[in-house]
Amino acid sequence: MFFRDVLLYSKLFLLLLIFLAPHASATITDLASEPIQPLKKRAIINKAKVELGRKLFHDPIMSSRGDISCATCHEINKGGADGKKFSIGSKGREGVINAPTVFNSSKLFRQFWDGRADTLHDQIDGPITNPVEMNTKWPNLLARLHGDPAYSKSISALYSDGITRNNIKDLLAEYQSSLIALDSPFDLYLKGNDQAITSSAKKGYELFKQYGCASCHQGENVGGNMFQVFGVVNDYFKKRGNITDADLGRFNVTGNESDKYMFKVPSLRMAKYTAPYLHDGTQKTLMDAVDAMFKFQLGRTAPTQDKVYIVEFIKSLAGKHPELEGNE
Repeated sequence: MFFRDVLLYSKLFLLLLIFLAPHASATITDLASEPIQPLKKRAIINKAKVELGRKLFHDPIMSSRGDISCATCHEINKGGADGKKFSIGSKGREGVINAPTVFNSSKLFRQFWDGRADTLHDQIDGPITNPVEMNTKWPNLLARLHGDPAYSKSISALYSDGITRNNIKDLLAEYQSSLIALDSPFDLYLKGNDQAITSSAKKGYELFKQYGCASCHQGENVGGNMFQVFGVVNDYFKKRGNITDADLGRFNVTGNESDKYMFKVPSLRMAKYTAPYLHDGTQKTLMDAVDAMFKFQLGRTAPTQDKVYIVEFIKSLAGKHPELEGNE
């Protein structure tokens, strides 16, 4: 009788486990097998260069009219972007593509949406000389910096050849490379803290993998390591209309027809802060962006609640940094 009861209770317990399993929150047991890895801090950093690069990044001296700085379009304390569909540059001119965050940008395999710059150092020429952005020329910028005694002294203290184009780019790249937002709730979860994120975010991560989102948004930066055509399944641009040169993406760099509408897959790390979304800034909320991905990249439908869970997961990816508001 005793053993029969034990067997019965054992079967009931097993059935209970099977019933609860689909509803239980997943726990990471093998980090190496996960498509996303925790962000790593930069091994070596030159603090003097970072501080001077930070000063340059926030100084309107970088623009021809002294009316905007790099931080105008990349508000560091608010997530490294500016919350606009298109940023406003020197002389009040509107840009043609959504400004991405500069946080974790050193982790990207290419810079700009179309990947036309290989490194942060290479990328800096773009906004400096673009007439819609800083609208300046390097000789003029260098002359302005030479005319500033503080910059002349501090830059010469770090570089034997003083104020040069290469050295200014080095300072700005060094500062931007320091903007790594570490210890996100999700990274803490990956490292073994099961309480670091909510059960909704855990469900969102599992759904993120199940629906195939991780095929493009993976790795340390949850994206930013490959190119992908936007509108793989459904023709986004045909539906939206009014196609611009900026919409052509990688084609503007290579001239290859196969690269039309191809863009660098954006990192989702700081997406919590960087609405609106997509290269054209058309998606006002994270839910809007997730909807667009399902429709145009995955060609799938999903229950609204599944998308809510995925949004919660994406929010958990945002890390901390001393210059980020509320993360001192």
